Amino acid sequence: MLEVQNLAVSYQGECVLKSLSFKLEPGQLVGVLGPNGAGKSTLVKAMLGLVPTRCGRVLYEGRQLKDQLRRVAYVPQRSQIDWDYPVTVWNVVMMARTVQTGWFRKPSRQSQELASSALQRVGMWEYRSRQIGELSGGQQQRIFLARSLAQQADVFFFDEPFNAIDKTTEEIVFDIFRELKAQNKTLLVISHDLGETLKQYDHLLLLNKQLIAAGLRREVLTAANIQKAYGYDLSLVSA
Repeated sequence: MLEVQNLAVSYQGECVLKSLSFKLEPGQLVGVLGPNGAGKSTLVKAMLGLVPTRCGRVLYEGRQLKDQLRRVAYVPQRSQIDWDYPVTVWNVVMMARTVQTGWFRKPSRQSQELASSALQRVGMWEYRSRQIGELSGGQQQRIFLARSLAQQADVFFFDEPFNAIDKTTEEIVFDIFRELKAQNKTLLVISHDLGETLKQYDHLLLLNKQLIAAGLRREVLTAANIQKAYGYDLSLVSA
């Protein structure tokens, strides 16, 4: 179990996240929703220890998550990645094996097999020699999904993985999410989509600097909760 206890974050004296507490069960796909500026990305970064926290703890199987980062795969927003950096698709995926391989050492046969399998799983094996910047948005997202698979993590964080991707990539991503669920992995996905894809999630967290609601879709996406999170009525959202 992944447990967040009273997690709070402030930037320059301004509260960004206020005392969040929740639990994530293994084998569930959990979606994080909320308006721009709600603190969704900050939540994930705080859980990983990438930004300082004012208070709170994040525990995985009873130990601090930040002390177990080998077990975590994190795919940030595409806007945070330098797509002009001259690196091939193959090398991007192999980065997932750096900790296991060590710096300046040749990747093991197992690591190479894991990278190959991951690229084939996302339908990108034939692109392995391409520069990452030459690919479309959906293809780039598949490469970073492959990298997360090659890492063989237990906890997966995805920040806006469905932005600017094609339908085929979306279907591949959700198929892999289902496979990871079946393997009892823990998955947390940040999303802006309030449409049909919400049916894919087992559990939702609704944020706006604080945790407004957590639970099943019908429990979270009520008119009152939507009003509180977004400040207006999203009548097209159906729980």
